[in-house]
Amino acid sequence: MRMAGWYMSVGGADLHQVFAPGRVNLIGDHTDYMGGLVFPMAIDRGIRITGKIGGTHLAVRSDREAAHASVLLPVTKPEVIAPSWARHLAGVAAEMGTTSGFTGQVTSDLPVAGLSSSAALQVATALMLGHQGSPLEIATLCQKAEHRATGVPCGIMDQLTIAAGIVGHALLIDCYQLHIVPVPVPEDVEIVIVHSGQHRELVASDYALRRAQCEAAEDLIGPLRLASLDEVDEIDDPVLQARARHVVTETKRVGMFAEALTAGDYTEAGEQMRDSHNSLGRDFEVSTPVLDALVDDLNSVPGVYGARLTGAGFGGAVVALTRPGTLSLGFVATASAGARVL
Repeated sequence: MRMAGWYMSVGGADLHQVFAPGRVNLIGDHTDYMGGLVFPMAIDRGIRITGKIGGTHLAVRSDREAAHASVLLPVTKPEVIAPSWARHLAGVAAEMGTTSGFTGQVTSDLPVAGLSSSAALQVATALMLGHQGSPLEIATLCQKAEHRATGVPCGIMDQLTIAAGIVGHALLIDCYQLHIVPVPVPEDVEIVIVHSGQHRELVASDYALRRAQCEAAEDLIGPLRLASLDEVDEIDDPVLQARARHVVTETKRVGMFAEALTAGDYTEAGEQMRDSHNSLGRDFEVSTPVLDALVDDLNSVPGVYGARLTGAGFGGAVVALTRPGTLSLGFVATASAGARVL
């Protein structure tokens, strides 16, 4: 298939368009896949797919990728699709079992890595292929697509936040019960995202190892979402003990952060963010010297209540809770609605 030919043909009255936002996690990292609490929000930037429905391929080009995607349907082995970014499209198509594709263009205004662009692409693809289920159903399908297509054993936080986002609200999510409590984001604070300049890809990181270590700890003391620190102290292996300690304390921090934010106690909310970053570095070992330096710099600025790495770590972005107008670097994220057909 000649990519220039099919791309230039996109247009006309039968054009379809969908949008899926990125997400930022304010607190609660590496807890979702253990059934703990998280506190993310969908943001006002994301991924848009524009194109024509139909055909035997997913024929797609991206403004962020040099290589175009041409995926023959139906898909049975999304993990072998090239280029690698097209595996996110292929994984969704495989999970849906679709035999009818689309021809289109992917555009993104997500300015930095670490804001779940891959999950946004998956959710947008599901909408483009006609998925009409609930946000939870879409998120569950896209999580399975991620596992199948990339091998990354992610939790459901990213896909669920992107599918279920609410304007003006963050989402307190219980990742075991899959229950969402919308929490208003106060108007007298800003959520600022700053990229560290350190690129990372989860496929090439120790993400899967961290999950395996948490599962090994859980085999010893039971569900980490319910465990006490006394039970964590009974784990003899120091690495497994540290991983478990992070999950147990991080889940508690999420609840404390949500309460503080709702009460307008931004100093306390910021302290929970600082403690979270320290735990991610010390006990979970997913921070880096670059991330630590950026967080330290931000936390030293008057008007910054707290800053921490956001997402899986190993590089990527930092999120800060600040008084309005405090920071001139990065960008202010606004709590957004979830993915939608335009």
